Amino acid sequence: MPAARRFPLQLIGAFFALYVIWGSTYLAIRIGIESWPPLMMAGVRFLIAGSLMYGFMRWRGAPAPTAVQWRSAAMIGFLLLACGNGGVTLAEHSGVASGVAALAVATVPLFTLLFGYFWGARNTRLEWAGIALGLVGIGMLNLGSNLQASPMGAAMVIFAAAAWAFGSVWSRHLPLPVGAMASAAEMLAAGAMLLAASLLSGERMTEMPTAAGWGALLYLVFFGSIIAFSAYMYLLKNVRPAAATSYAYVNPAVAVMLGIAFAGESIGFEECLAMAVIISAVVLIGLPQWRKQKPA
Repeated sequence: MPAARRFPLQLIGAFFALYVIWGSTYLAIRIGIESWPPLMMAGVRFLIAGSLMYGFMRWRGAPAPTAVQWRSAAMIGFLLLACGNGGVTLAEHSGVASGVAALAVATVPLFTLLFGYFWGARNTRLEWAGIALGLVGIGMLNLGSNLQASPMGAAMVIFAAAAWAFGSVWSRHLPLPVGAMASAAEMLAAGAMLLAASLLSGERMTEMPTAAGWGALLYLVFFGSIIAFSAYMYLLKNVRPAAATSYAYVNPAVAVMLGIAFAGESIGFEECLAMAVIISAVVLIGLPQWRKQKPA
Protein backbone atom coordinates (compact mmCIF):
# COMPACT_ATOMS: atom_id res chain seq x y z
CA MET A 1 0.00 0.00 0.00
CA PRO A 2 1.44 3.41 -0.89
CA ALA A 3 2.56 5.57 2.02
CA ALA A 4 0.12 8.31 1.05
CA ARG A 5 -2.79 5.91 1.45
CA ARG A 6 -1.52 4.51 4.74
CA PHE A 7 -1.05 7.98 6.20
CA PRO A 8 -3.11 10.44 4.11
CA LEU A 9 -2.63 14.19 4.14
CA GLN A 10 -5.93 14.63 6.01
CA LEU A 11 -4.55 12.56 8.88
CA ILE A 12 -1.31 14.55 8.95
CA GLY A 13 -3.24 17.81 8.95
CA ALA A 14 -5.57 16.62 11.71
CA PHE A 15 -2.70 15.61 14.00
CA PHE A 16 -0.94 18.90 13.28
CA ALA A 17 -4.09 20.80 14.24
CA LEU A 18 -4.50 18.81 17.43
CA TYR A 19 -0.88 19.00 18.56
CA VAL A 20 0.18 22.46 17.44
CA ILE A 21 -3.05 24.49 17.27
CA TRP A 22 -4.52 23.23 20.54
CA GLY A 23 -1.11 23.58 22.15
CA SER A 24 -0.86 27.16 20.93
CA THR A 25 -4.28 28.21 22.24
CA TYR A 26 -2.81 28.59 25.75
CA LEU A 27 -0.48 31.30 24.46
CA ALA A 28 -3.36 32.89 22.51
CA ILE A 29 -5.40 33.03 25.72
CA ARG A 30 -2.45 34.62 27.52
CA ILE A 31 -2.21 37.31 24.81
CA GLY A 32 -5.96 37.83 24.64
CA ILE A 33 -6.52 38.43 28.36
CA GLU A 34 -4.09 41.36 28.22
CA SER A 35 -6.80 43.23 26.26
CA TRP A 36 -10.03 41.42 27.17
CA PRO A 37 -11.67 40.62 30.51
CA PRO A 38 -11.23 36.82 30.83
CA LEU A 39 -14.86 35.70 31.07
CA MET A 40 -15.95 38.14 28.39
CA MET A 41 -13.28 36.91 25.99
CA ALA A 42 -14.20 33.26 26.53
CA GLY A 43 -17.91 34.05 26.11
CA VAL A 44 -17.43 36.01 22.88
CA ARG A 45 -15.14 33.28 21.55
CA PHE A 46 -17.66 30.48 21.98
CA LEU A 47 -20.68 32.53 20.99
CA ILE A 48 -19.10 33.45 17.65
CA ALA A 49 -17.70 29.96 17.01
CA GLY A 50 -20.99 28.30 17.99
CA SER A 51 -23.02 30.63 15.80
CA LEU A 52 -20.82 29.98 12.78
CA MET A 53 -20.91 26.21 13.28
CA TYR A 54 -24.66 26.20 13.94
CA GLY A 55 -25.37 28.24 10.81
CA PHE A 56 -23.12 26.03 8.70
CA MET A 57 -24.70 22.81 9.96
CA ARG A 58 -28.22 24.13 9.37
CA TRP A 59 -27.18 25.22 5.87
CA ARG A 60 -25.92 21.66 5.30
CA GLY A 61 -29.36 20.35 6.25
CA ALA A 62 -28.73 19.20 9.82
CA PRO A 63 -31.90 19.26 11.95
CA ALA A 64 -32.21 21.79 14.75
CA PRO A 65 -31.70 20.32 18.25
CA THR A 66 -34.81 19.40 20.20
CA ALA A 67 -35.59 20.93 23.58
CA VAL A 68 -34.16 17.87 25.35
CA GLN A 69 -31.00 18.03 23.24
CA TRP A 70 -30.59 21.74 23.96
CA ARG A 71 -30.84 21.03 27.69
CA SER A 72 -28.22 18.27 27.48
CA ALA A 73 -25.94 20.44 25.34
CA ALA A 74 -26.25 23.26 27.86
CA MET A 75 -25.16 20.97 30.73
CA ILE A 76 -22.18 19.60 28.81
CA GLY A 77 -21.28 23.06 27.50
CA PHE A 78 -21.30 24.34 31.08
CA LEU A 79 -18.87 21.65 32.21
CA LEU A 80 -16.54 21.42 29.21
CA LEU A 81 -16.42 25.00 27.98
CA ALA A 82 -17.72 27.33 30.70
CA CYS A 83 -15.97 25.53 33.59
CA GLY A 84 -13.20 23.81 31.62
CA ASN A 85 -12.01 26.43 29.17
CA GLY A 86 -13.33 29.33 31.24
CA GLY A 87 -11.40 28.01 34.23
CA VAL A 88 -8.16 27.89 32.25
CA THR A 89 -8.75 31.46 31.05
CA LEU A 90 -9.30 32.67 34.63
CA ALA A 91 -6.23 30.76 35.84
CA GLU A 92 -4.01 32.39 33.23
CA HIS A 93 -5.52 35.77 34.09
CA SER A 94 -4.55 35.18 37.75
CA GLY A 95 -0.92 34.62 36.77
CA VAL A 96 -0.56 30.93 35.90
CA ALA A 97 1.90 30.50 33.02
CA SER A 98 0.35 29.18 29.81
CA GLY A 99 2.68 26.16 29.75
CA VAL A 100 1.85 25.24 33.33
CA ALA A 101 -1.88 25.58 32.56
CA ALA A 102 -1.49 23.20 29.61
CA LEU A 103 0.41 20.75 31.83
CA ALA A 104 -2.37 20.80 34.44
CA VAL A 105 -4.98 20.19 31.72
CA ALA A 106 -2.94 17.17 30.61
CA THR A 107 -4.38 15.45 33.71
CA VAL A 108 -7.78 15.19 31.98
CA PRO A 109 -7.25 11.48 31.08
CA LEU A 110 -6.60 10.73 34.78
CA PHE A 111 -9.86 12.36 35.87
CA THR A 112 -11.69 10.73 32.95
CA LEU A 113 -10.75 7.25 34.17
CA LEU A 114 -11.71 8.12 37.74
CA PHE A 115 -15.14 9.46 36.75
CA GLY A 116 -15.68 6.60 34.31
CA TYR A 117 -15.29 4.18 37.21
CA PHE A 118 -18.45 5.59 38.82
CA TRP A 119 -20.37 4.87 35.60
CA GLY A 120 -19.39 1.21 35.67
CA ALA A 121 -16.10 1.29 33.72
CA ARG A 122 -13.44 -1.05 35.06
CA ASN A 123 -9.84 0.06 34.81
CA THR A 124 -6.82 -2.18 34.35
CA ARG A 125 -3.95 -2.29 36.81
CA LEU A 126 -1.83 -0.32 34.37
CA GLU A 127 -4.49 2.40 34.21
CA TRP A 128 -4.74 2.54 38.02
CA ALA A 129 -0.94 2.86 38.14
CA GLY A 130 -1.20 5.73 35.67
CA ILE A 131 -3.84 7.43 37.83
CA ALA A 132 -1.68 7.08 40.95
CA LEU A 133 1.39 8.39 39.14
CA GLY A 134 -0.63 11.27 37.70
CA LEU A 135 -1.87 12.30 41.15
CA VAL A 136 1.75 12.37 42.31
CA GLY A 137 2.54 14.59 39.33
CA ILE A 138 -0.31 16.97 40.26
CA GLY A 139 1.11 17.23 43.78
CA MET A 140 4.58 17.96 42.39
CA LEU A 141 3.15 20.57 40.02
CA ASN A 142 1.55 22.40 42.93
CA LEU A 143 4.89 22.49 44.72
CA GLY A 144 6.35 24.53 41.87
CA SER A 145 6.83 28.26 42.24
CA ASN A 146 4.36 29.10 39.46
CA LEU A 147 1.25 27.63 41.07
CA GLN A 148 2.38 28.45 44.60
CA ALA A 149 2.47 32.11 43.58
CA SER A 150 -1.18 31.84 42.54
CA PRO A 151 -3.12 29.41 44.78
CA MET A 152 -6.44 30.51 43.27
CA GLY A 153 -5.09 29.91 39.77
CA ALA A 154 -3.85 26.46 40.82
CA ALA A 155 -7.26 25.50 42.17
CA MET A 156 -8.98 26.93 39.09
CA VAL A 157 -6.89 25.03 36.53
CA ILE A 158 -7.23 21.68 38.35
CA PHE A 159 -10.98 22.27 38.68
CA ALA A 160 -11.10 23.04 34.94
CA ALA A 161 -9.44 19.71 34.10
CA ALA A 162 -11.80 17.80 36.39
CA ALA A 163 -14.87 19.57 34.98
CA TRP A 164 -13.80 18.80 31.39
CA ALA A 165 -13.27 15.13 32.27
CA PHE A 166 -16.60 14.82 34.11
CA GLY A 167 -18.44 16.45 31.23
CA SER A 168 -16.73 14.16 28.72
CA VAL A 169 -17.83 11.04 30.60
CA TRP A 170 -21.35 12.30 31.31
CA SER A 171 -21.87 13.30 27.68
CA ARG A 172 -21.95 9.63 26.69
CA HIS A 173 -25.12 9.16 28.73
CA LEU A 174 -27.06 12.20 27.54
CA PRO A 175 -29.22 12.72 24.42
CA LEU A 176 -27.04 15.20 22.51
CA PRO A 177 -27.48 16.45 18.92
CA VAL A 178 -25.77 14.38 16.24
CA GLY A 179 -22.24 15.18 15.05
CA ALA A 180 -20.89 18.72 14.94
CA MET A 181 -24.31 20.13 15.83
CA ALA A 182 -23.60 18.99 19.42
CA SER A 183 -20.48 21.15 19.50
CA ALA A 184 -22.33 24.12 18.04
CA ALA A 185 -25.09 23.87 20.64
CA GLU A 186 -22.58 23.42 23.48
CA MET A 187 -20.59 26.47 22.33
CA LEU A 188 -23.70 28.62 22.03
CA ALA A 189 -24.90 27.64 25.51
CA ALA A 190 -21.47 28.06 27.10
CA GLY A 191 -20.91 31.39 25.38
CA ALA A 192 -24.17 32.75 26.79
CA MET A 193 -23.31 31.45 30.28
CA LEU A 194 -19.81 32.97 30.21
CA LEU A 195 -21.13 36.36 29.05
CA ALA A 196 -23.76 36.27 31.82
CA ALA A 197 -21.02 35.46 34.36
CA SER A 198 -18.94 38.30 32.95
CA LEU A 199 -21.82 40.73 33.42
CA LEU A 200 -22.64 39.53 36.94
CA SER A 201 -18.98 39.67 38.03
CA GLY A 202 -18.74 43.28 36.95
CA GLU A 203 -16.30 42.86 34.07
CA ARG A 204 -16.13 45.97 31.91
CA MET A 205 -14.15 47.03 28.85
CA THR A 206 -12.13 50.10 29.85
CA GLU A 207 -10.58 50.55 26.41
CA MET A 208 -10.66 48.98 22.98
CA PRO A 209 -8.64 45.75 22.61
CA THR A 210 -5.29 46.04 20.89
CA ALA A 211 -4.58 44.50 17.50
CA ALA A 212 -2.94 41.57 19.31
CA GLY A 213 -6.07 41.16 21.45
CA TRP A 214 -8.34 41.05 18.39
CA GLY A 215 -5.94 38.66 16.66
CA ALA A 216 -5.89 36.32 19.66
CA LEU A 217 -9.70 36.26 19.79
CA LEU A 218 -10.01 35.51 16.07
CA TYR A 219 -7.35 32.79 16.36
CA LEU A 220 -9.21 31.16 19.23
CA VAL A 221 -12.53 31.32 17.34
CA PHE A 222 -11.43 29.92 13.99
CA PHE A 223 -8.39 27.81 14.80
CA GLY A 224 -8.88 26.82 18.43
CA SER A 225 -12.66 26.31 18.46
CA ILE A 226 -13.60 25.33 14.88
CA ILE A 227 -10.61 23.84 13.03
CA ALA A 228 -8.95 21.99 15.92
CA PHE A 229 -12.23 20.59 17.21
CA SER A 230 -13.18 19.38 13.72
CA ALA A 231 -9.78 17.71 13.49
CA TYR A 232 -10.41 16.00 16.83
CA MET A 233 -13.75 14.64 15.63
CA TYR A 234 -12.11 13.41 12.41
CA LEU A 235 -9.42 11.56 14.36
CA LEU A 236 -11.96 9.95 16.68
CA LYS A 237 -13.53 8.35 13.61
CA ASN A 238 -10.31 7.31 11.85
CA VAL A 239 -7.73 6.34 14.49
CA ARG A 240 -7.66 4.58 17.86
CA PRO A 241 -8.95 6.66 20.80
CA ALA A 242 -5.49 6.62 22.39
CA ALA A 243 -4.05 8.25 19.29
CA ALA A 244 -6.81 10.88 19.15
CA THR A 245 -6.30 11.79 22.81
CA SER A 246 -2.51 11.80 22.58
CA TYR A 247 -2.69 15.60 22.44
CA ALA A 248 -2.79 15.43 26.26
CA TYR A 249 0.95 14.75 26.43
CA VAL A 250 1.98 16.79 23.38
CA ASN A 251 0.14 20.07 24.09
CA PRO A 252 2.11 20.87 27.29
CA ALA A 253 5.44 20.69 25.46
CA VAL A 254 4.12 22.93 22.67
CA ALA A 255 2.61 25.40 25.15
CA VAL A 256 5.79 25.56 27.24
CA MET A 257 8.03 26.22 24.22
CA LEU A 258 5.70 28.89 22.83
CA GLY A 259 5.32 30.55 26.24
CA ILE A 260 9.08 30.74 26.71
CA ALA A 261 9.70 31.95 23.15
CA PHE A 262 6.94 34.55 22.81
CA ALA A 263 5.65 35.46 26.29
CA GLY A 264 8.85 35.48 28.32
CA GLU A 265 7.59 32.73 30.62
CA SER A 266 9.93 30.53 32.62
CA ILE A 267 9.40 27.00 33.90
CA GLY A 268 11.21 25.88 37.04
CA PHE A 269 12.81 22.53 37.84
CA GLU A 270 9.76 21.43 39.84
CA GLU A 271 7.44 22.05 36.89
CA CYS A 272 9.78 20.22 34.49
CA LEU A 273 9.90 17.21 36.82
CA ALA A 274 6.12 17.30 37.23
CA MET A 275 5.77 17.42 33.42
CA ALA A 276 7.81 14.24 33.08
CA VAL A 277 5.72 12.46 35.75
CA ILE A 278 2.33 13.56 34.38
CA ILE A 279 3.22 12.73 30.77
CA SER A 280 4.48 9.31 31.88
CA ALA A 281 1.17 8.76 33.68
CA VAL A 282 -0.85 9.67 30.59
CA VAL A 283 1.27 7.31 28.49
CA LEU A 284 0.61 4.50 31.00
CA ILE A 285 -3.13 5.15 30.75
CA GLY A 286 -2.96 5.08 26.95
CA LEU A 287 -1.03 1.81 26.68
CA PRO A 288 -4.05 -0.50 27.24
CA GLN A 289 -5.94 1.38 24.50
CA TRP A 290 -3.04 1.07 22.07
CA ARG A 291 -2.86 -2.67 22.75
CA LYS A 292 -6.53 -3.28 22.01
CA GLN A 293 -7.14 -4.81 18.61
CA LYS A 294 -9.81 -3.45 16.32
CA PRO A 295 -12.91 -5.69 16.20
CA ALA A 296 -13.26 -7.85 13.14
